[in-house]
Amino acid sequence: MTEMVHGAVPVRTVDPILPRWWRTIDVWTMSCILLLFAIGILLGLAASPPLASRNGLDPFYYVSRQAFFGIVSLAVMMGVSMMTPQVVRRLAVVGFAGAFVALMLLPVFGTDFGKGAVRWFSFGFASVQPSEFLKPGFVVVAAWFMAAGMEPSGPPGRLWSFALAFTIVMFLVLQPDFGQAALVLFSWGVMYFVGGAPMLLLAGLAGVVILGGTFAYNNSEHFARRIDGFLSAEVDPNTQLGYATNAIREGGFFGVGVGEGQVKWSLPDAHTDFIIAVAAEEYGLVCVIAIIVLYCTIVVRSLMRLMKERDTFIRLAGTGLACAFGVQAMINMGVAVRLLPAKGMTLPFVSYGGSSVIASGIALGMLLAFTRTRPQGGIGDILLRRGR
Repeated sequence: MTEMVHGAVPVRTVDPILPRWWRTIDVWTMSCILLLFAIGILLGLAASPPLASRNGLDPFYYVSRQAFFGIVSLAVMMGVSMMTPQVVRRLAVVGFAGAFVALMLLPVFGTDFGKGAVRWFSFGFASVQPSEFLKPGFVVVAAWFMAAGMEPSGPPGRLWSFALAFTIVMFLVLQPDFGQAALVLFSWGVMYFVGGAPMLLLAGLAGVVILGGTFAYNNSEHFARRIDGFLSAEVDPNTQLGYATNAIREGGFFGVGVGEGQVKWSLPDAHTDFIIAVAAEEYGLVCVIAIIVLYCTIVVRSLMRLMKERDTFIRLAGTGLACAFGVQAMINMGVAVRLLPAKGMTLPFVSYGGSSVIASGIALGMLLAFTRTRPQGGIGDILLRRGR
């Protein structure tokens, strides 16, 4: 009787979450991420067995661990990418707070694993590097502060974000970890620039960075040693840079062949910081160019989608995440070819390392969430509504 009077109740079909998620993300970006993960496993098969042999472990011990960390990272990335920007922001605030506390505790409970920089917490079966998890959280929190500062009667968000960046940089310098400190400053500077910072102020900040670098060179033996090694006309063939340079030269255009490379037997960090040298020696310039194209595609596609975004917070946070991801890759490869001083920075999604791979998954999950297609009016519609 009810249906006769009021009509049948329409049945609402709920769109499954996975198809809806797939339609809204950038498929090209997702495909490039999966290819980088596959390349990381492939290069791990070449670079990890020598290290496992030296440590008396199973030949594929590090490869299996890298595959495990990669699967966890991809699962985390997909989970985060399905969240709304508001939920991502809350997650970033909580994650940043935890990572920041861990960063402050490093001088007391951290270890350097004999590398001269206290950057890790060692738990015996695994180690954690807090700065890797700090970066994506910092970018989102700083973008939130900046966006809030642009609202009428908003807080001094830019000043707060700069104070936060400065504090983090000070803790990173104490480790010392000048590479991560530079990446944090770069991320903040990119967001500040996109948010409309005057060029004169940015030039002043660049001068401050130069002065800070000069001070570090004069007061830090660790920093000075790396700068001197970079500026030296001759490269010691028995150093990591020497081995990497020779491997890249030997690889040529097409490489020496799968499994035929020798640098992995000499480089202590062939599976992490200098993984690109293994790629260049065994697979040649062609493989290196393919890796560079994949990173460039992720960054450029993300920035193109963010250009259409109307929400200031999403635009700033997405830009900071995309640029930090691309610049970290550029720094890692630049060190291997001696275009930059040694930084001790991994190649995202390719280098071995649990903290690096999982943190990269979190950062790219946030980036995918921010660049998902969302219903939003065109700029003309927005202007018409404001004119009413």
